[in-house]
Amino acid sequence: MRPSLLRSVLTAVLLALAASQSAQAGAPLAEFEVAAEAVAAHNRVALGYLRTGNTDLATLEVERLRTAWNALVDRFGNDRPDAFASERYAMTLADIGGRLAAAETLLRNGQPEAAETALAGIREALSRLRRESGVTVLADCVLDANAAMAALDVLDRAPLDWSASDTAARIAAAGDQYRGTLERCDGMAPPAVKTNPDFRRLIDGALASLTLVPKAVAERDGELFHRIVIELRAFDNLLAFRFG
Repeated sequence: MRPSLLRSVLTAVLLALAASQSAQAGAPLAEFEVAAEAVAAHNRVALGYLRTGNTDLATLEVERLRTAWNALVDRFGNDRPDAFASERYAMTLADIGGRLAAAETLLRNGQPEAAETALAGIREALSRLRRESGVTVLADCVLDANAAMAALDVLDRAPLDWSASDTAARIAAAGDQYRGTLERCDGMAPPAVKTNPDFRRLIDGALASLTLVPKAVAERDGELFHRIVIELRAFDNLLAFRFG
């Protein structure tokens, strides 16, 4: 059995055993979140490289992700923060370990798109763990923003049928939803992030682009809407890459 696969199996067994034990005073949540952010940061970069087709750099970043993940498991595998329910915590860590092992195998086998899917699941698993436990961080709001952007993006289909009764309403509603989510992310960002020039450029730039959506709707201007979506897609991808 390959070392990485063996470690993943042992990790799953360890976490299952830990889940069955009675709860004791857990590790500090803030310390766990620092370790989780290290994992998430490498995952974001790996996803970014895969989206641009750079599998060599993605593979290198996945190796760094593996190092960060092993460090988290070594520290927190048997020392669960009290904020997280035991069963969900064990399932999440085992799930992420499996997804990471799968991504490593897929990259070695020349399947970058499938590897990207596996890595995206890591982001979602961490977010689900936090949401179910009432723990909120900026990365989870960015995930919501990405979903809101996807809902707006799917409406950008040429030619737009402005004669349909719901076209204008759907675009306006999707724009409002995306704007509201971005404003929520801006409001919950930690002070150091909120004043970060890159964060401000992405948030403020996206909000500025969204102010043009009502104009596109009022004028039934599909070309303008298309240009707006292109701008927003760029902001959205960078927001996920840097802060998701």
